[in-house]
Amino acid sequence: MAKNILGNNTLAGYNELFSSTVGNRAAEPASTTDTTANAVKNALSSVTADNTPSITVTNTHDLTANGEQVVQIPLSELHPPEFHPFQVNDDDEMDRLAENIKTFGVREPGLVRPRQDENGELIGGYELLVGNRRKRGCEIAKLPTMPVIIREMNDDEATIAMVDSNILNRETLLFSERAWAYKIKMEALNHSGIKGDKHSHEILIEQTGESKNQIFRLIRLTELIVGLLDMVDTKKIAFNPAVELSYLSQVEQTAVISSMESHGIKPSLSQAVELKKLKLDGKLTIEMIDDILSASKKSSKSTEETEEKEISSFRKFFPKNYTPQQISEVISELLTEWQEQNGIQPESSIA
Repeated sequence: MAKNILGNNTLAGYNELFSSTVGNRAAEPASTTDTTANAVKNALSSVTADNTPSITVTNTHDLTANGEQVVQIPLSELHPPEFHPFQVNDDDEMDRLAENIKTFGVREPGLVRPRQDENGELIGGYELLVGNRRKRGCEIAKLPTMPVIIREMNDDEATIAMVDSNILNRETLLFSERAWAYKIKMEALNHSGIKGDKHSHEILIEQTGESKNQIFRLIRLTELIVGLLDMVDTKKIAFNPAVELSYLSQVEQTAVISSMESHGIKPSLSQAVELKKLKLDGKLTIEMIDDILSASKKSSKSTEETEEKEISSFRKFFPKNYTPQQISEVISELLTEWQEQNGIQPESSIA
């Protein structure tokens, strides 16, 4: 997997960064329109050491549908949010984006708010809520500035804007990105009180088309340690087993990784369900984890023919290099989706 440019601003920093802001929110401005206008005015009047503007209006006609001004801000003044669940990777897709920006410029402006400390004091620069991939593309294309909209927002509004933009505008999202996006948006909706009579998950259902059960199963992935969650993103662990493993403690999850590396295996759904049941019953030990996971390696030869026979009728639908376990896991995931669509409660989720 390509390196995530934002680093600690993604998954690992959530508990320290996002949760701590909930109880330390700056007072909301009396008038969002007035404070936003002041932010733009102050930015336009600021100068660098050589008296050149640090920010410029792109064109007088560059207004959004809401009448907001699009301005150019130096890349050095744009900073990622304290917690940003969406990865920015230097990969082939980024190369294509950078080339497109180099040729045509940034077609869609980013969204920023003035940076503040925990006491609500301005600390300089702007928090780039929407457009971190575009910013990276500008860096690669060696552009000095990027067009953005400056908007005054509290923490909840900023979180919702960041999540909505990525959910609506990105064709594919990693499991980790969807999981954390759903989690922090639901928290922001609950904090802000803007969801009205609806439950926060109902708003996500309308926006994403996911079922209630699937949304909460995805959010369960945020209970995984970073190492396991990375494995879900890279398909080293299937989604359904990962959900079951999320009920294990961090120490127990670390033991799962050690066992996987030692025996060269990955947990099957049945093994993950067994580990979860033992955990909920208070009987799970580190030794049991290794015994259960290594059992598949020891018995693989004796069960290989049986597994192949069980999935033989489905083999034609899969690539030739897919193992019986991989085919079984895909079938399991498809059947889980079928259960959700038909309102059938999976046995493993009944406690």
